[in-house]
Amino acid sequence: MTHNIRQATAADSAKILEIYAPFITDTVITFETELPTAQEFYVRVKEISERYPFLVYEIDNKILGYAYAAKHRERAAYMYNVEVSVYISPKHHGAGIADKLYTRLFELLDKLGYKNAYAVYNEPNEKSRKFHQKFGFEYVGTFRKTGYKFGKWHDVTWLEMAIGEHGENPKKIVSINEVVRVTFPV
Repeated sequence: MTHNIRQATAADSAKILEIYAPFITDTVITFETELPTAQEFYVRVKEISERYPFLVYEIDNKILGYAYAAKHRERAAYMYNVEVSVYISPKHHGAGIADKLYTRLFELLDKLGYKNAYAVYNEPNEKSRKFHQKFGFEYVGTFRKTGYKFGKWHDVTWLEMAIGEHGENPKKIVSINEVVRVTFPV
């Protein structure tokens, strides 16, 4: 069996959407309430993966999970920040895939020049809290009853983690496409 982590392409969007779909339809892990169309999700993956690391974990060319970074806020002063997410096929939870994806994601984000990562999870989600704390994320705050899904109000908790040193005159952020695309054997 061949295990790889590699940068996603827009061509992977249908397989990635298959993993993401049950989180939309069956959980409050995401506040997305309607499945995006294949074309909408294709555009989403394409736009994110052209600028940020968007990694997939494969076994024998079958995608089992993914992790990505995306823009945190619009204003230019926030350019050194990213918001990160990871999703694993429910059949493969507990196999260490999320750990491997996040480890590689943060290595790449550091090399690209990012300084801060933010993660968000919807309450209650003790599993996500513990997972992110393991990587060094710290509690920032909770927005109370800020999302309404499945007939109930939900809280959202924000976490933060420093990726790189916060020195004066930080280097310019490098786009993932300015870095050689690599497949990482796992």
